[in-house]
Amino acid sequence: MSGPKAALKGIGAAIKAQKYDDAVQEAQKLLVSDPKSYQASIFLGFALAKQNKYPEAEKAYEGATKIKDRDPQAWQGLIQLHEKQGSDKVELYQVAALKLAEIYQSADDKYKCQDVVDKFLGFAKNQGTRLQYKKSQEIILPTSPIYNYLEGRVPHPAHTYQIMAQITEFEEKERINKTIGERRTRIGAQIGQVTIDVKREVFRDSDLEDLYGKIIDWSNDDEVRRQYEEKLLQRCMEALTVLVPSTDKNEKRAKVMKLANDMVIIKHPYKVAWDIAIEWQDPVNIQDLDVNILRDYAAFFPTSGLGQVLRGFLSSEISPFTAPPPPVQPAQASTSDESDDEDDDAGGVSLDAPTNSEDRLLLMTEGMSDSAKSILAHRLMGEYYQFLEEYESVVELMRNARHLIVAESEKTGLTFDRSSDAIISLLGTALVYYQSPRNHPEAKTLFDGLLRRDPTSTPAMIGIGLIYEEEEDYPAAIGFLERALKRDPSNIRVKTEAAWVKALDGDYISGKAELENCLSNLDGKNARVRDLLAQTQYRLGICLWNMDTSKAARKDRNGAYAYFLAALKSNLNYAPAYTSLGIFYADYLKDRKRSRKCFQKAFELSPSEIEAAERLAKIFAEQGEWELVEVVAQRVVDSGKVRPALGSKKKGVSWPFAALGVAELNKQDYAKSIVSFQSALRITPNDYHSWVGLGESYHNSGRYIAATKAFQHAEKFEHEVEQQKAGETWFAKHMLANVKRELGDYDEAIDGYKYVLKERPTEFGVSIALIQALVESAWDGIDKGLFGHAAQRATEAITESASLAESRADAFNLWRAVGDACSVFSWVQSRLSDFPHSLVKQLLQVGDKKDAYDMFTDIDGVGDVAFADGLYSADEENGVNLTRCLHAAIMAHKRAIYASAHDIHAQAVAYYNLGWAEHRAHVCISAEVKKKSTRYLQAAVRSFKRAIELEAGNSEFWNALGVVTSDLNPRVAQHSFVRSLFLNERSAQTWTNLGTLYLVQNDFMLANEAFTRAQSSDPDFAHAWVGQGLLALLMTGDTKEANLLFTHAMEISEASSLLTKREYAQSVFDQILVSKSRSKVTDLVQPLFALKQLQSMDPNGMSYEHLSTLFLERIDNVPLALETLSRICSIVEADYEITESPSSLSRFALAKADLARSQLSAKLYGEAVENGDTALQLSAEDAGNELSAEARQKCRLSAHLTVGLAQYYSNDLEAALQYFLPALEESNGNPDAVCLFAQVLWAKGDGDSRSKAREQLFDSVENHPEHVQSVLLLGIIALLDNDTESLEAVTTTLQDLRATHTITNLEQGQVGEVLRAIAALSEHDAELETLAEIQTDVFLHPHQPHGWGRLADIDGDDYAANMAVKTALKAIPPLGQLDATDLSEAFAGTGKIGDAQKAVLIAPWRNEGWETLGGALSGSQ
Repeated sequence: MSGPKAALKGIGAAIKAQKYDDAVQEAQKLLVSDPKSYQASIFLGFALAKQNKYPEAEKAYEGATKIKDRDPQAWQGLIQLHEKQGSDKVELYQVAALKLAEIYQSADDKYKCQDVVDKFLGFAKNQGTRLQYKKSQEIILPTSPIYNYLEGRVPHPAHTYQIMAQITEFEEKERINKTIGERRTRIGAQIGQVTIDVKREVFRDSDLEDLYGKIIDWSNDDEVRRQYEEKLLQRCMEALTVLVPSTDKNEKRAKVMKLANDMVIIKHPYKVAWDIAIEWQDPVNIQDLDVNILRDYAAFFPTSGLGQVLRGFLSSEISPFTAPPPPVQPAQASTSDESDDEDDDAGGVSLDAPTNSEDRLLLMTEGMSDSAKSILAHRLMGEYYQFLEEYESVVELMRNARHLIVAESEKTGLTFDRSSDAIISLLGTALVYYQSPRNHPEAKTLFDGLLRRDPTSTPAMIGIGLIYEEEEDYPAAIGFLERALKRDPSNIRVKTEAAWVKALDGDYISGKAELENCLSNLDGKNARVRDLLAQTQYRLGICLWNMDTSKAARKDRNGAYAYFLAALKSNLNYAPAYTSLGIFYADYLKDRKRSRKCFQKAFELSPSEIEAAERLAKIFAEQGEWELVEVVAQRVVDSGKVRPALGSKKKGVSWPFAALGVAELNKQDYAKSIVSFQSALRITPNDYHSWVGLGESYHNSGRYIAATKAFQHAEKFEHEVEQQKAGETWFAKHMLANVKRELGDYDEAIDGYKYVLKERPTEFGVSIALIQALVESAWDGIDKGLFGHAAQRATEAITESASLAESRADAFNLWRAVGDACSVFSWVQSRLSDFPHSLVKQLLQVGDKKDAYDMFTDIDGVGDVAFADGLYSADEENGVNLTRCLHAAIMAHKRAIYASAHDIHAQAVAYYNLGWAEHRAHVCISAEVKKKSTRYLQAAVRSFKRAIELEAGNSEFWNALGVVTSDLNPRVAQHSFVRSLFLNERSAQTWTNLGTLYLVQNDFMLANEAFTRAQSSDPDFAHAWVGQGLLALLMTGDTKEANLLFTHAMEISEASSLLTKREYAQSVFDQILVSKSRSKVTDLVQPLFALKQLQSMDPNGMSYEHLSTLFLERIDNVPLALETLSRICSIVEADYEITESPSSLSRFALAKADLARSQLSAKLYGEAVENGDTALQLSAEDAGNELSAEARQKCRLSAHLTVGLAQYYSNDLEAALQYFLPALEESNGNPDAVCLFAQVLWAKGDGDSRSKAREQLFDSVENHPEHVQSVLLLGIIALLDNDTESLEAVTTTLQDLRATHTITNLEQGQVGEVLRAIAALSEHDAELETLAEIQTDVFLHPHQPHGWGRLADIDGDDYAANMAVKTALKAIPPLGQLDATDLSEAFAGTGKIGDAQKAVLIAPWRNEGWETLGGALSGSQ
């Protein structure tokens, strides 16, 4: 024993000496020898603790506790260790503290026991986390083994549980927020669902409900207990909402209901509990609820939403509960006064029920705004709204209630079937009446669903019966209402409805009897049935009204009339009674004033009174009050009564939409009127007037195709309308003609106007429309190049105007049309002979308004010619007629100004039209006599300025002023164009005019910018492209680019554009002159047509008529060219004889030269020589002409060559040579002239001439080696001379030419022919040489038919013949320039009968086709 004691003493000494290492070693040694040594373990733990080796020290102390678990020393050591380690050891500290407290309890040492507990709780609070502190509280709970010992020394359990509950609340809130914040950032996460999931997880592991329960059980404070009862209910409710449907959810709901009902039983005023107790009952009827609970709720929560609704409903006339007993009056007045004062001071709420319906409705409405989640409030409010017949409010409220039931059912797990059925019943009944019959399908669906769940549902049967009644399916309605009566025989409302439906079904006798029976059961003093009484009285009146339809019976004031009045006495706001009284006054008493008042009152009370609305709209329409018509019609449409429900037998009402359409037409709101008329036609597709209105709306909005279809539909119903009322269909035909006119279909439009005028010849508007259509057709003819048609239409317009002017000479549009019609002839001057001068003179003299023509007379001098008669020579007639039509147009526009004196806008337009007429007169003056400023131009300037004064905001007026002042004052013109563009910057015409002004002023950069803006504004405006073409010529001299621009302008321009045609034709001819290849015929057709139209529009344009002959010459139309040139020569010669002007002499010389050339082509050699000599004489330098050096050279060269060739063909070779020699000098050795000269020399036949021909050709080839004709001629001469040396040189040159692509296909063929001829005369195997040349030709030019044709001729190869045909077909115009002769030869080469026939058909003047055909036919025999 001494050994362990000594060791323990040594360890204790070491510890006192703070030699903890020695102590540890000694203690460990002792424990090795004596593991059960309690004191050694204590020393070891203490020493290790001093060395901060807490884990080893903890093991040592734990070992000691296992040796002596009832000794406090080891536990004290553990506690000291745990205190040093902080929050990490709170749980172990609690175990040690409890053990130590139990030891002290056993020792009956309350002070030390409490001290251990207090220290531990203090440590847990200060060092531990909140959850550790919560856990530490368990040591002093009633469940703790030391609680009974320390009871009274530790806090009350209620207080402890409150601390634990508060900690739990805070921790759960923090955990929920943190977890939600982490999960909401996940992809696809929704905050609502994340919140529910997180709360479900937290609540599942929570003990908060148990803590609340413990607090409630242990607390002695009623206020605290009530507080935590509320918290427990709120917590359970919150947990219920996040649980998924399951057994747990059902159990939780039962717990919630028990908690809530317990609170209600003890009348604890906690609103959530009362809401649950009332809302979750789900009664079939409202009367199934406990009225005492409802009244207590209203008393406890008077300002809550449901409380206000309950107060209003319980005090209303539809409340199913008996009224409560009157409150007991206070015994002493002083007490009452004191109570009132307290209420006033505390802001108390009066619980008195509302005394009238207005206050009640206001109270309930305010309550509903705070009861968005109360099913009961929705039911009560729906019942009350239905009682007030506020069906729109019922519909809105019940729709919300259905959504609310779904949400509450998902939240609580309750189905609310009874409330759902009640709400569906209310909604369906309201839909029957609200915007009937639009909502009938929905209502019927709802009622059908009710009947499927409950086949005996009385509200559903009544609802379906009402739907069938509204849809006029009376037998079905009777069936359902009678079934409902069997279920509820005492329902007076159903009885009256069933009787009324029988009356509507035509059984007025039965209906009247049953209604009288119902009427006897209605008490007029009862406010609840007063409306039903009025309805029944009215319906009785309708039965009497329809039982005897005689006039006397209906006028009887003791019959139906008396019942209508009685209905109004019962209910002054019963609208149908006012409608029936209005009909009575209108149709039988003829009292329009009283009937209108009745209709207005009926419509004010109810927009569903369609009959009253229609009669009221007709009254307003007759008075022209279209705004009121629109108001009435729109209100009827908004009522929903006009459109029948899908599948309904009831007919729709279309007149409100038609009335709306007419009113909107009057307001020029065409988009809305289209919609209105379309709506009317959907209801009544055969309504003629709606089709006409729709067509007019489409027409006015610019949708002409749709308007045409609408008017064509209207025509299908004309017969029905004519039968009802004759003369009502002309307007549709007139509008259809207007549409055709807008679409440019003038012929049909004119026919339509004429058809209408046959029926209504005095219709001024139609006559004006006809005249305008004729004028527009004339201008359309000019744009399309139909000049004869244009003149004819203009004449017709003048004729129609003359007829109309006799009755309406003061019409502005009439004179404007006359002026435009007269102007047409100035644009088609080839038809001036058709101008109806006498008719125009008669027309201008209508009305004896000569003073109307005095305007600007001192400036333009217009008047005499238009009224002058007389005979004129043929040369003068066209000029006189041109002046007549121009002056007539000016005078007509002056008359238009006179006629529009009272209309500023029309007067401005008239001045504008007059300005253009004056400008047209200025333009039409011959260029020779036109000055920079003429009297017409001055008058035009005055006219446009006056138009601008009247209407300064019109961009076209400013543009016109710019045009007429461009030559007079460029600055004013520029200002005018800029002002016009300021008003309308998208005007391509104005930009083009501005560009032209800049072009004339040589400012090409600004001109280019202006033309570019014009092109961007309207790419189809041709003159902008013409301007760019002129710029291309002036700025860069790029004729090719200019030609492309002029060509594009020609393609997009109208036929009336003279400028485009002039520039295009001239540009094309310039391209022909510079082109080395022969022009295709197809390329010359369009410029010829353009020039032809130019001649029709301006017959005096000699220069372009002369240009047309040059095109005719190139398409071999020699007769027409001869005719035209002969006429030109005669006119120019006559002009020269009169004026002797150098310019006329120059034109005469050029015309003579061209005439001589055409005569040469026509083989009129004598005339060609004569006119050629004349041209040479007139074009001499000393002849007095104005020809430029280049023009003179070309004219004389042409004349010399023409006369030379004419002499040659006349076999006068010496004379021919005399003309060719100067031609060679004038052409500066032109190779074509050299070739002609060489041929004439060779034809002369003598050696000197032929030698001279060779020399000329050699010189030409040397100077122009690329000239093919010179080489070919030289080769032929060498062949004829058998000049081997020359042949070799020529062959080499021809071989080089054949291998190039710079010569034409025709020249390629000629080169091949010459080479084959040279090969054929070869001394070495001529056939092989010829074949080789042909094969080479085919190899080099496989796309040409000549080589294939010659190859087929030599060896008779069918393939080669077929290839010749194929290549020939691909080389004809427009693909190539192969002529008919070559194509015919290719077809003839195949030897087939069919191809031979084609050859004959293509070129019947050629022998090859006939010979092949004859050979093929003889061979076939």
